[in-house]
Amino acid sequence: MTRTLADRVVATLRDVEDFPEPGVTFKDITPVIADAELLAEVVRAHARPWHGKVDMVAGLEARGFIFGTAVALELGVGFLPVRKAGKLPGPTVGVDYALEYGTARVEVHGGDLPDGARVLVVDDVLATGGTAAAGCELIEHCGGRVAGVEVLIEIASLTGRALLAGRDVRSLATV
Repeated sequence: MTRTLADRVVATLRDVEDFPEPGVTFKDITPVIADAELLAEVVRAHARPWHGKVDMVAGLEARGFIFGTAVALELGVGFLPVRKAGKLPGPTVGVDYALEYGTARVEVHGGDLPDGARVLVVDDVLATGGTAAAGCELIEHCGGRVAGVEVLIEIASLTGRALLAGRDVRSLATV
């Protein structure tokens, strides 16, 4: 029996209990990105529905950079890093948001996003949805149009998809 890409991703993930704080189970993607063949398949799967439909890929810090940059290369478009507060030099535009274990802020250089650009938002995990929703809000605030959201895995029990209602959200695997 041939396992699906989703099955292979889930089987390769590593759960880390009580990280970054007690009660949180961290989905460690490093075994997935360490497997060159699996990583290439993941990138192609993320990019496949978006050929010719986006002008830029935005990766959410930090692990969204890994997949987002590769997806941007696969699509032949530019990459926009959506960074944590204080990581970008010069003037930035930012959005504050809540996540499952605290609060955070994401920022971009507003001038790095062409007005009206169709943007694919990429991250590794969709959990409570706060980071992805903040990234989408930030892109739209800067004049971009969010074409969709791609994630490696979605943790269904945390209902993050609800914060992205009305958006085209795709996950390669659901746990």
